[in-house]
Amino acid sequence: MADASRPQDGRTAGEGTVVLDAKGLRVLAHPVRVQLVGLLRKYGPSTVTRLAERLGVRSGTASYHLHQLGAAGFVEEDVERGNARERWWRAVHRDTELNDRSVTDREPEAALTYLQSVATANTLRIQQTLNEVQTLPEAWRGTFDMSDRPLRLTPEEAGALRREIRAVIARYRPDTPEAAADAPAGAERVSVLTYVLPELDATPAPEAPPGARRATGPRPS
Repeated sequence: MADASRPQDGRTAGEGTVVLDAKGLRVLAHPVRVQLVGLLRKYGPSTVTRLAERLGVRSGTASYHLHQLGAAGFVEEDVERGNARERWWRAVHRDTELNDRSVTDREPEAALTYLQSVATANTLRIQQTLNEVQTLPEAWRGTFDMSDRPLRLTPEEAGALRREIRAVIARYRPDTPEAAADAPAGAERVSVLTYVLPELDATPAPEAPPGARRATGPRPS
């Protein structure tokens, strides 16, 4: 099994985070594998049978993809839980980063498949919440948010926005076993899904009235 701090097919970027290289990206470029890693990170160690039931696939299919992920260092067997009848698996990392342009340029099809799989998994999570929002406790119903705010930014401003959003999220308690043990009463898992989507259409920006000052966004630091 791969060392959790130095996976075979990725480079770590901080504790618990794996940065995808070309080989790791190719391994994760499959929707079932993306979902398997996501389930193990979200719910903790599990068996092949339970994972297959959650995904609606055969146990043999789940087992095959788990072995591929294990060979690449993304998951590993949980030998303390496993037995002769049933194997248990656990995630090696808490987060995945795809932030190397040279990797996506070399593996455009794998990058697209991986990102599409992530987008599909996120859409399923949103739909699940929508299906349950009416039955949530009143306090939690007031926290639900699904917003769409178009902005007009330069590439530098869009990059600054992304960094600021990540910095805000980093101030809050992460969803880890250690954090869960120390969390105050009433704390539950909350998923924050963020998208910065460039829309480079051919529609020109509206002309400013004569004498008007063109609005400017915050300057990146």
